[in-house]
Amino acid sequence: MTRRMRTVTARGHAKVNLHLGVGALRPDGYHDLVSVFQSLNLSDTVTLELAPDTDRVSEGTIVSGLSVTGMDAASVPTDDTNLAWRAVDKLVDHYRGHHDLEEAQRVHISIHKGIPTAGGMAGGSADAAAALVAAHALLSERLPALTSATLLEMAADLGSDVPFTLQGGTMLGTGRGEQLTPMLSRGTYHWALVFFKEGLSTPVVFRELDDMREQGTAPGPRMETEVLSKALLSGNPREVAGALHNDLEVPARHLRPDVEAMRRAGLDAGALMGMVSGSGPTVAFLCESELHARDVLDDLLADGAYSGTVAHGPAKGAHLIS
Repeated sequence: MTRRMRTVTARGHAKVNLHLGVGALRPDGYHDLVSVFQSLNLSDTVTLELAPDTDRVSEGTIVSGLSVTGMDAASVPTDDTNLAWRAVDKLVDHYRGHHDLEEAQRVHISIHKGIPTAGGMAGGSADAAAALVAAHALLSERLPALTSATLLEMAADLGSDVPFTLQGGTMLGTGRGEQLTPMLSRGTYHWALVFFKEGLSTPVVFRELDDMREQGTAPGPRMETEVLSKALLSGNPREVAGALHNDLEVPARHLRPDVEAMRRAGLDAGALMGMVSGSGPTVAFLCESELHARDVLDDLLADGAYSGTVAHGPAKGAHLIS
């Protein structure tokens, strides 16, 4: 008889937007986006631990609690507003509605953070994707496994970046970012990433972009990705550096002048290009190699005022590790 798993751990990876074009505000409150995502080896881990077999519930959440360690742990919610918690609940609700799941054991969620919180690198989305993968591994031991399409649909309901963090690689995202098409990408791209002690709220940055455009102080949407697509096929980081773009960079820099100061410092330190990652404030510097990225990062962190790391991509999507 096969012994059932008591714990399962999955890894979810950070992302960087090689291109982010932001269109008009839609009636549903989202913006039309054209984004080129690439996953990085920077990651969080999410572990689900089953309670004793007698601790079962037939309705409501199966999550008994959530704990967080690692980077920015104190900033991460530990209640049912956490995306990883919501991901587990969403999967269980699906099994209850479609596969007659009558009772489920409670689980405790443990997250170890390696991705900055509110840093524009999809840390919460990576946790949600990893939680989906881990919860699916537990439930599909005794119930039918779900298709990738079903998991992606759940991911899209959880958040715009969750489908990409579930799949990873290099992808074009449209709609609000959840409609994904794989993109060809040759080579490995090395980054020096600088983190800030204070995060930036994604909704605030989007609102700032809308306000600045209305005032004529921010350019209109840039939705074309052909130049970047050709650069990614070349595998040449210098070509990719010249094609990087982020519409949210202007409002992020306006809200946080220290972000622009860091971006300029990275270019002075020899990075090929520096840009705000997603809605910021993390600044991502594309470099020639891992050694080059480490040299740039050493210069930028020399005074001890900031933290950071080097990373490379593309990496894979959320996956089981134990």
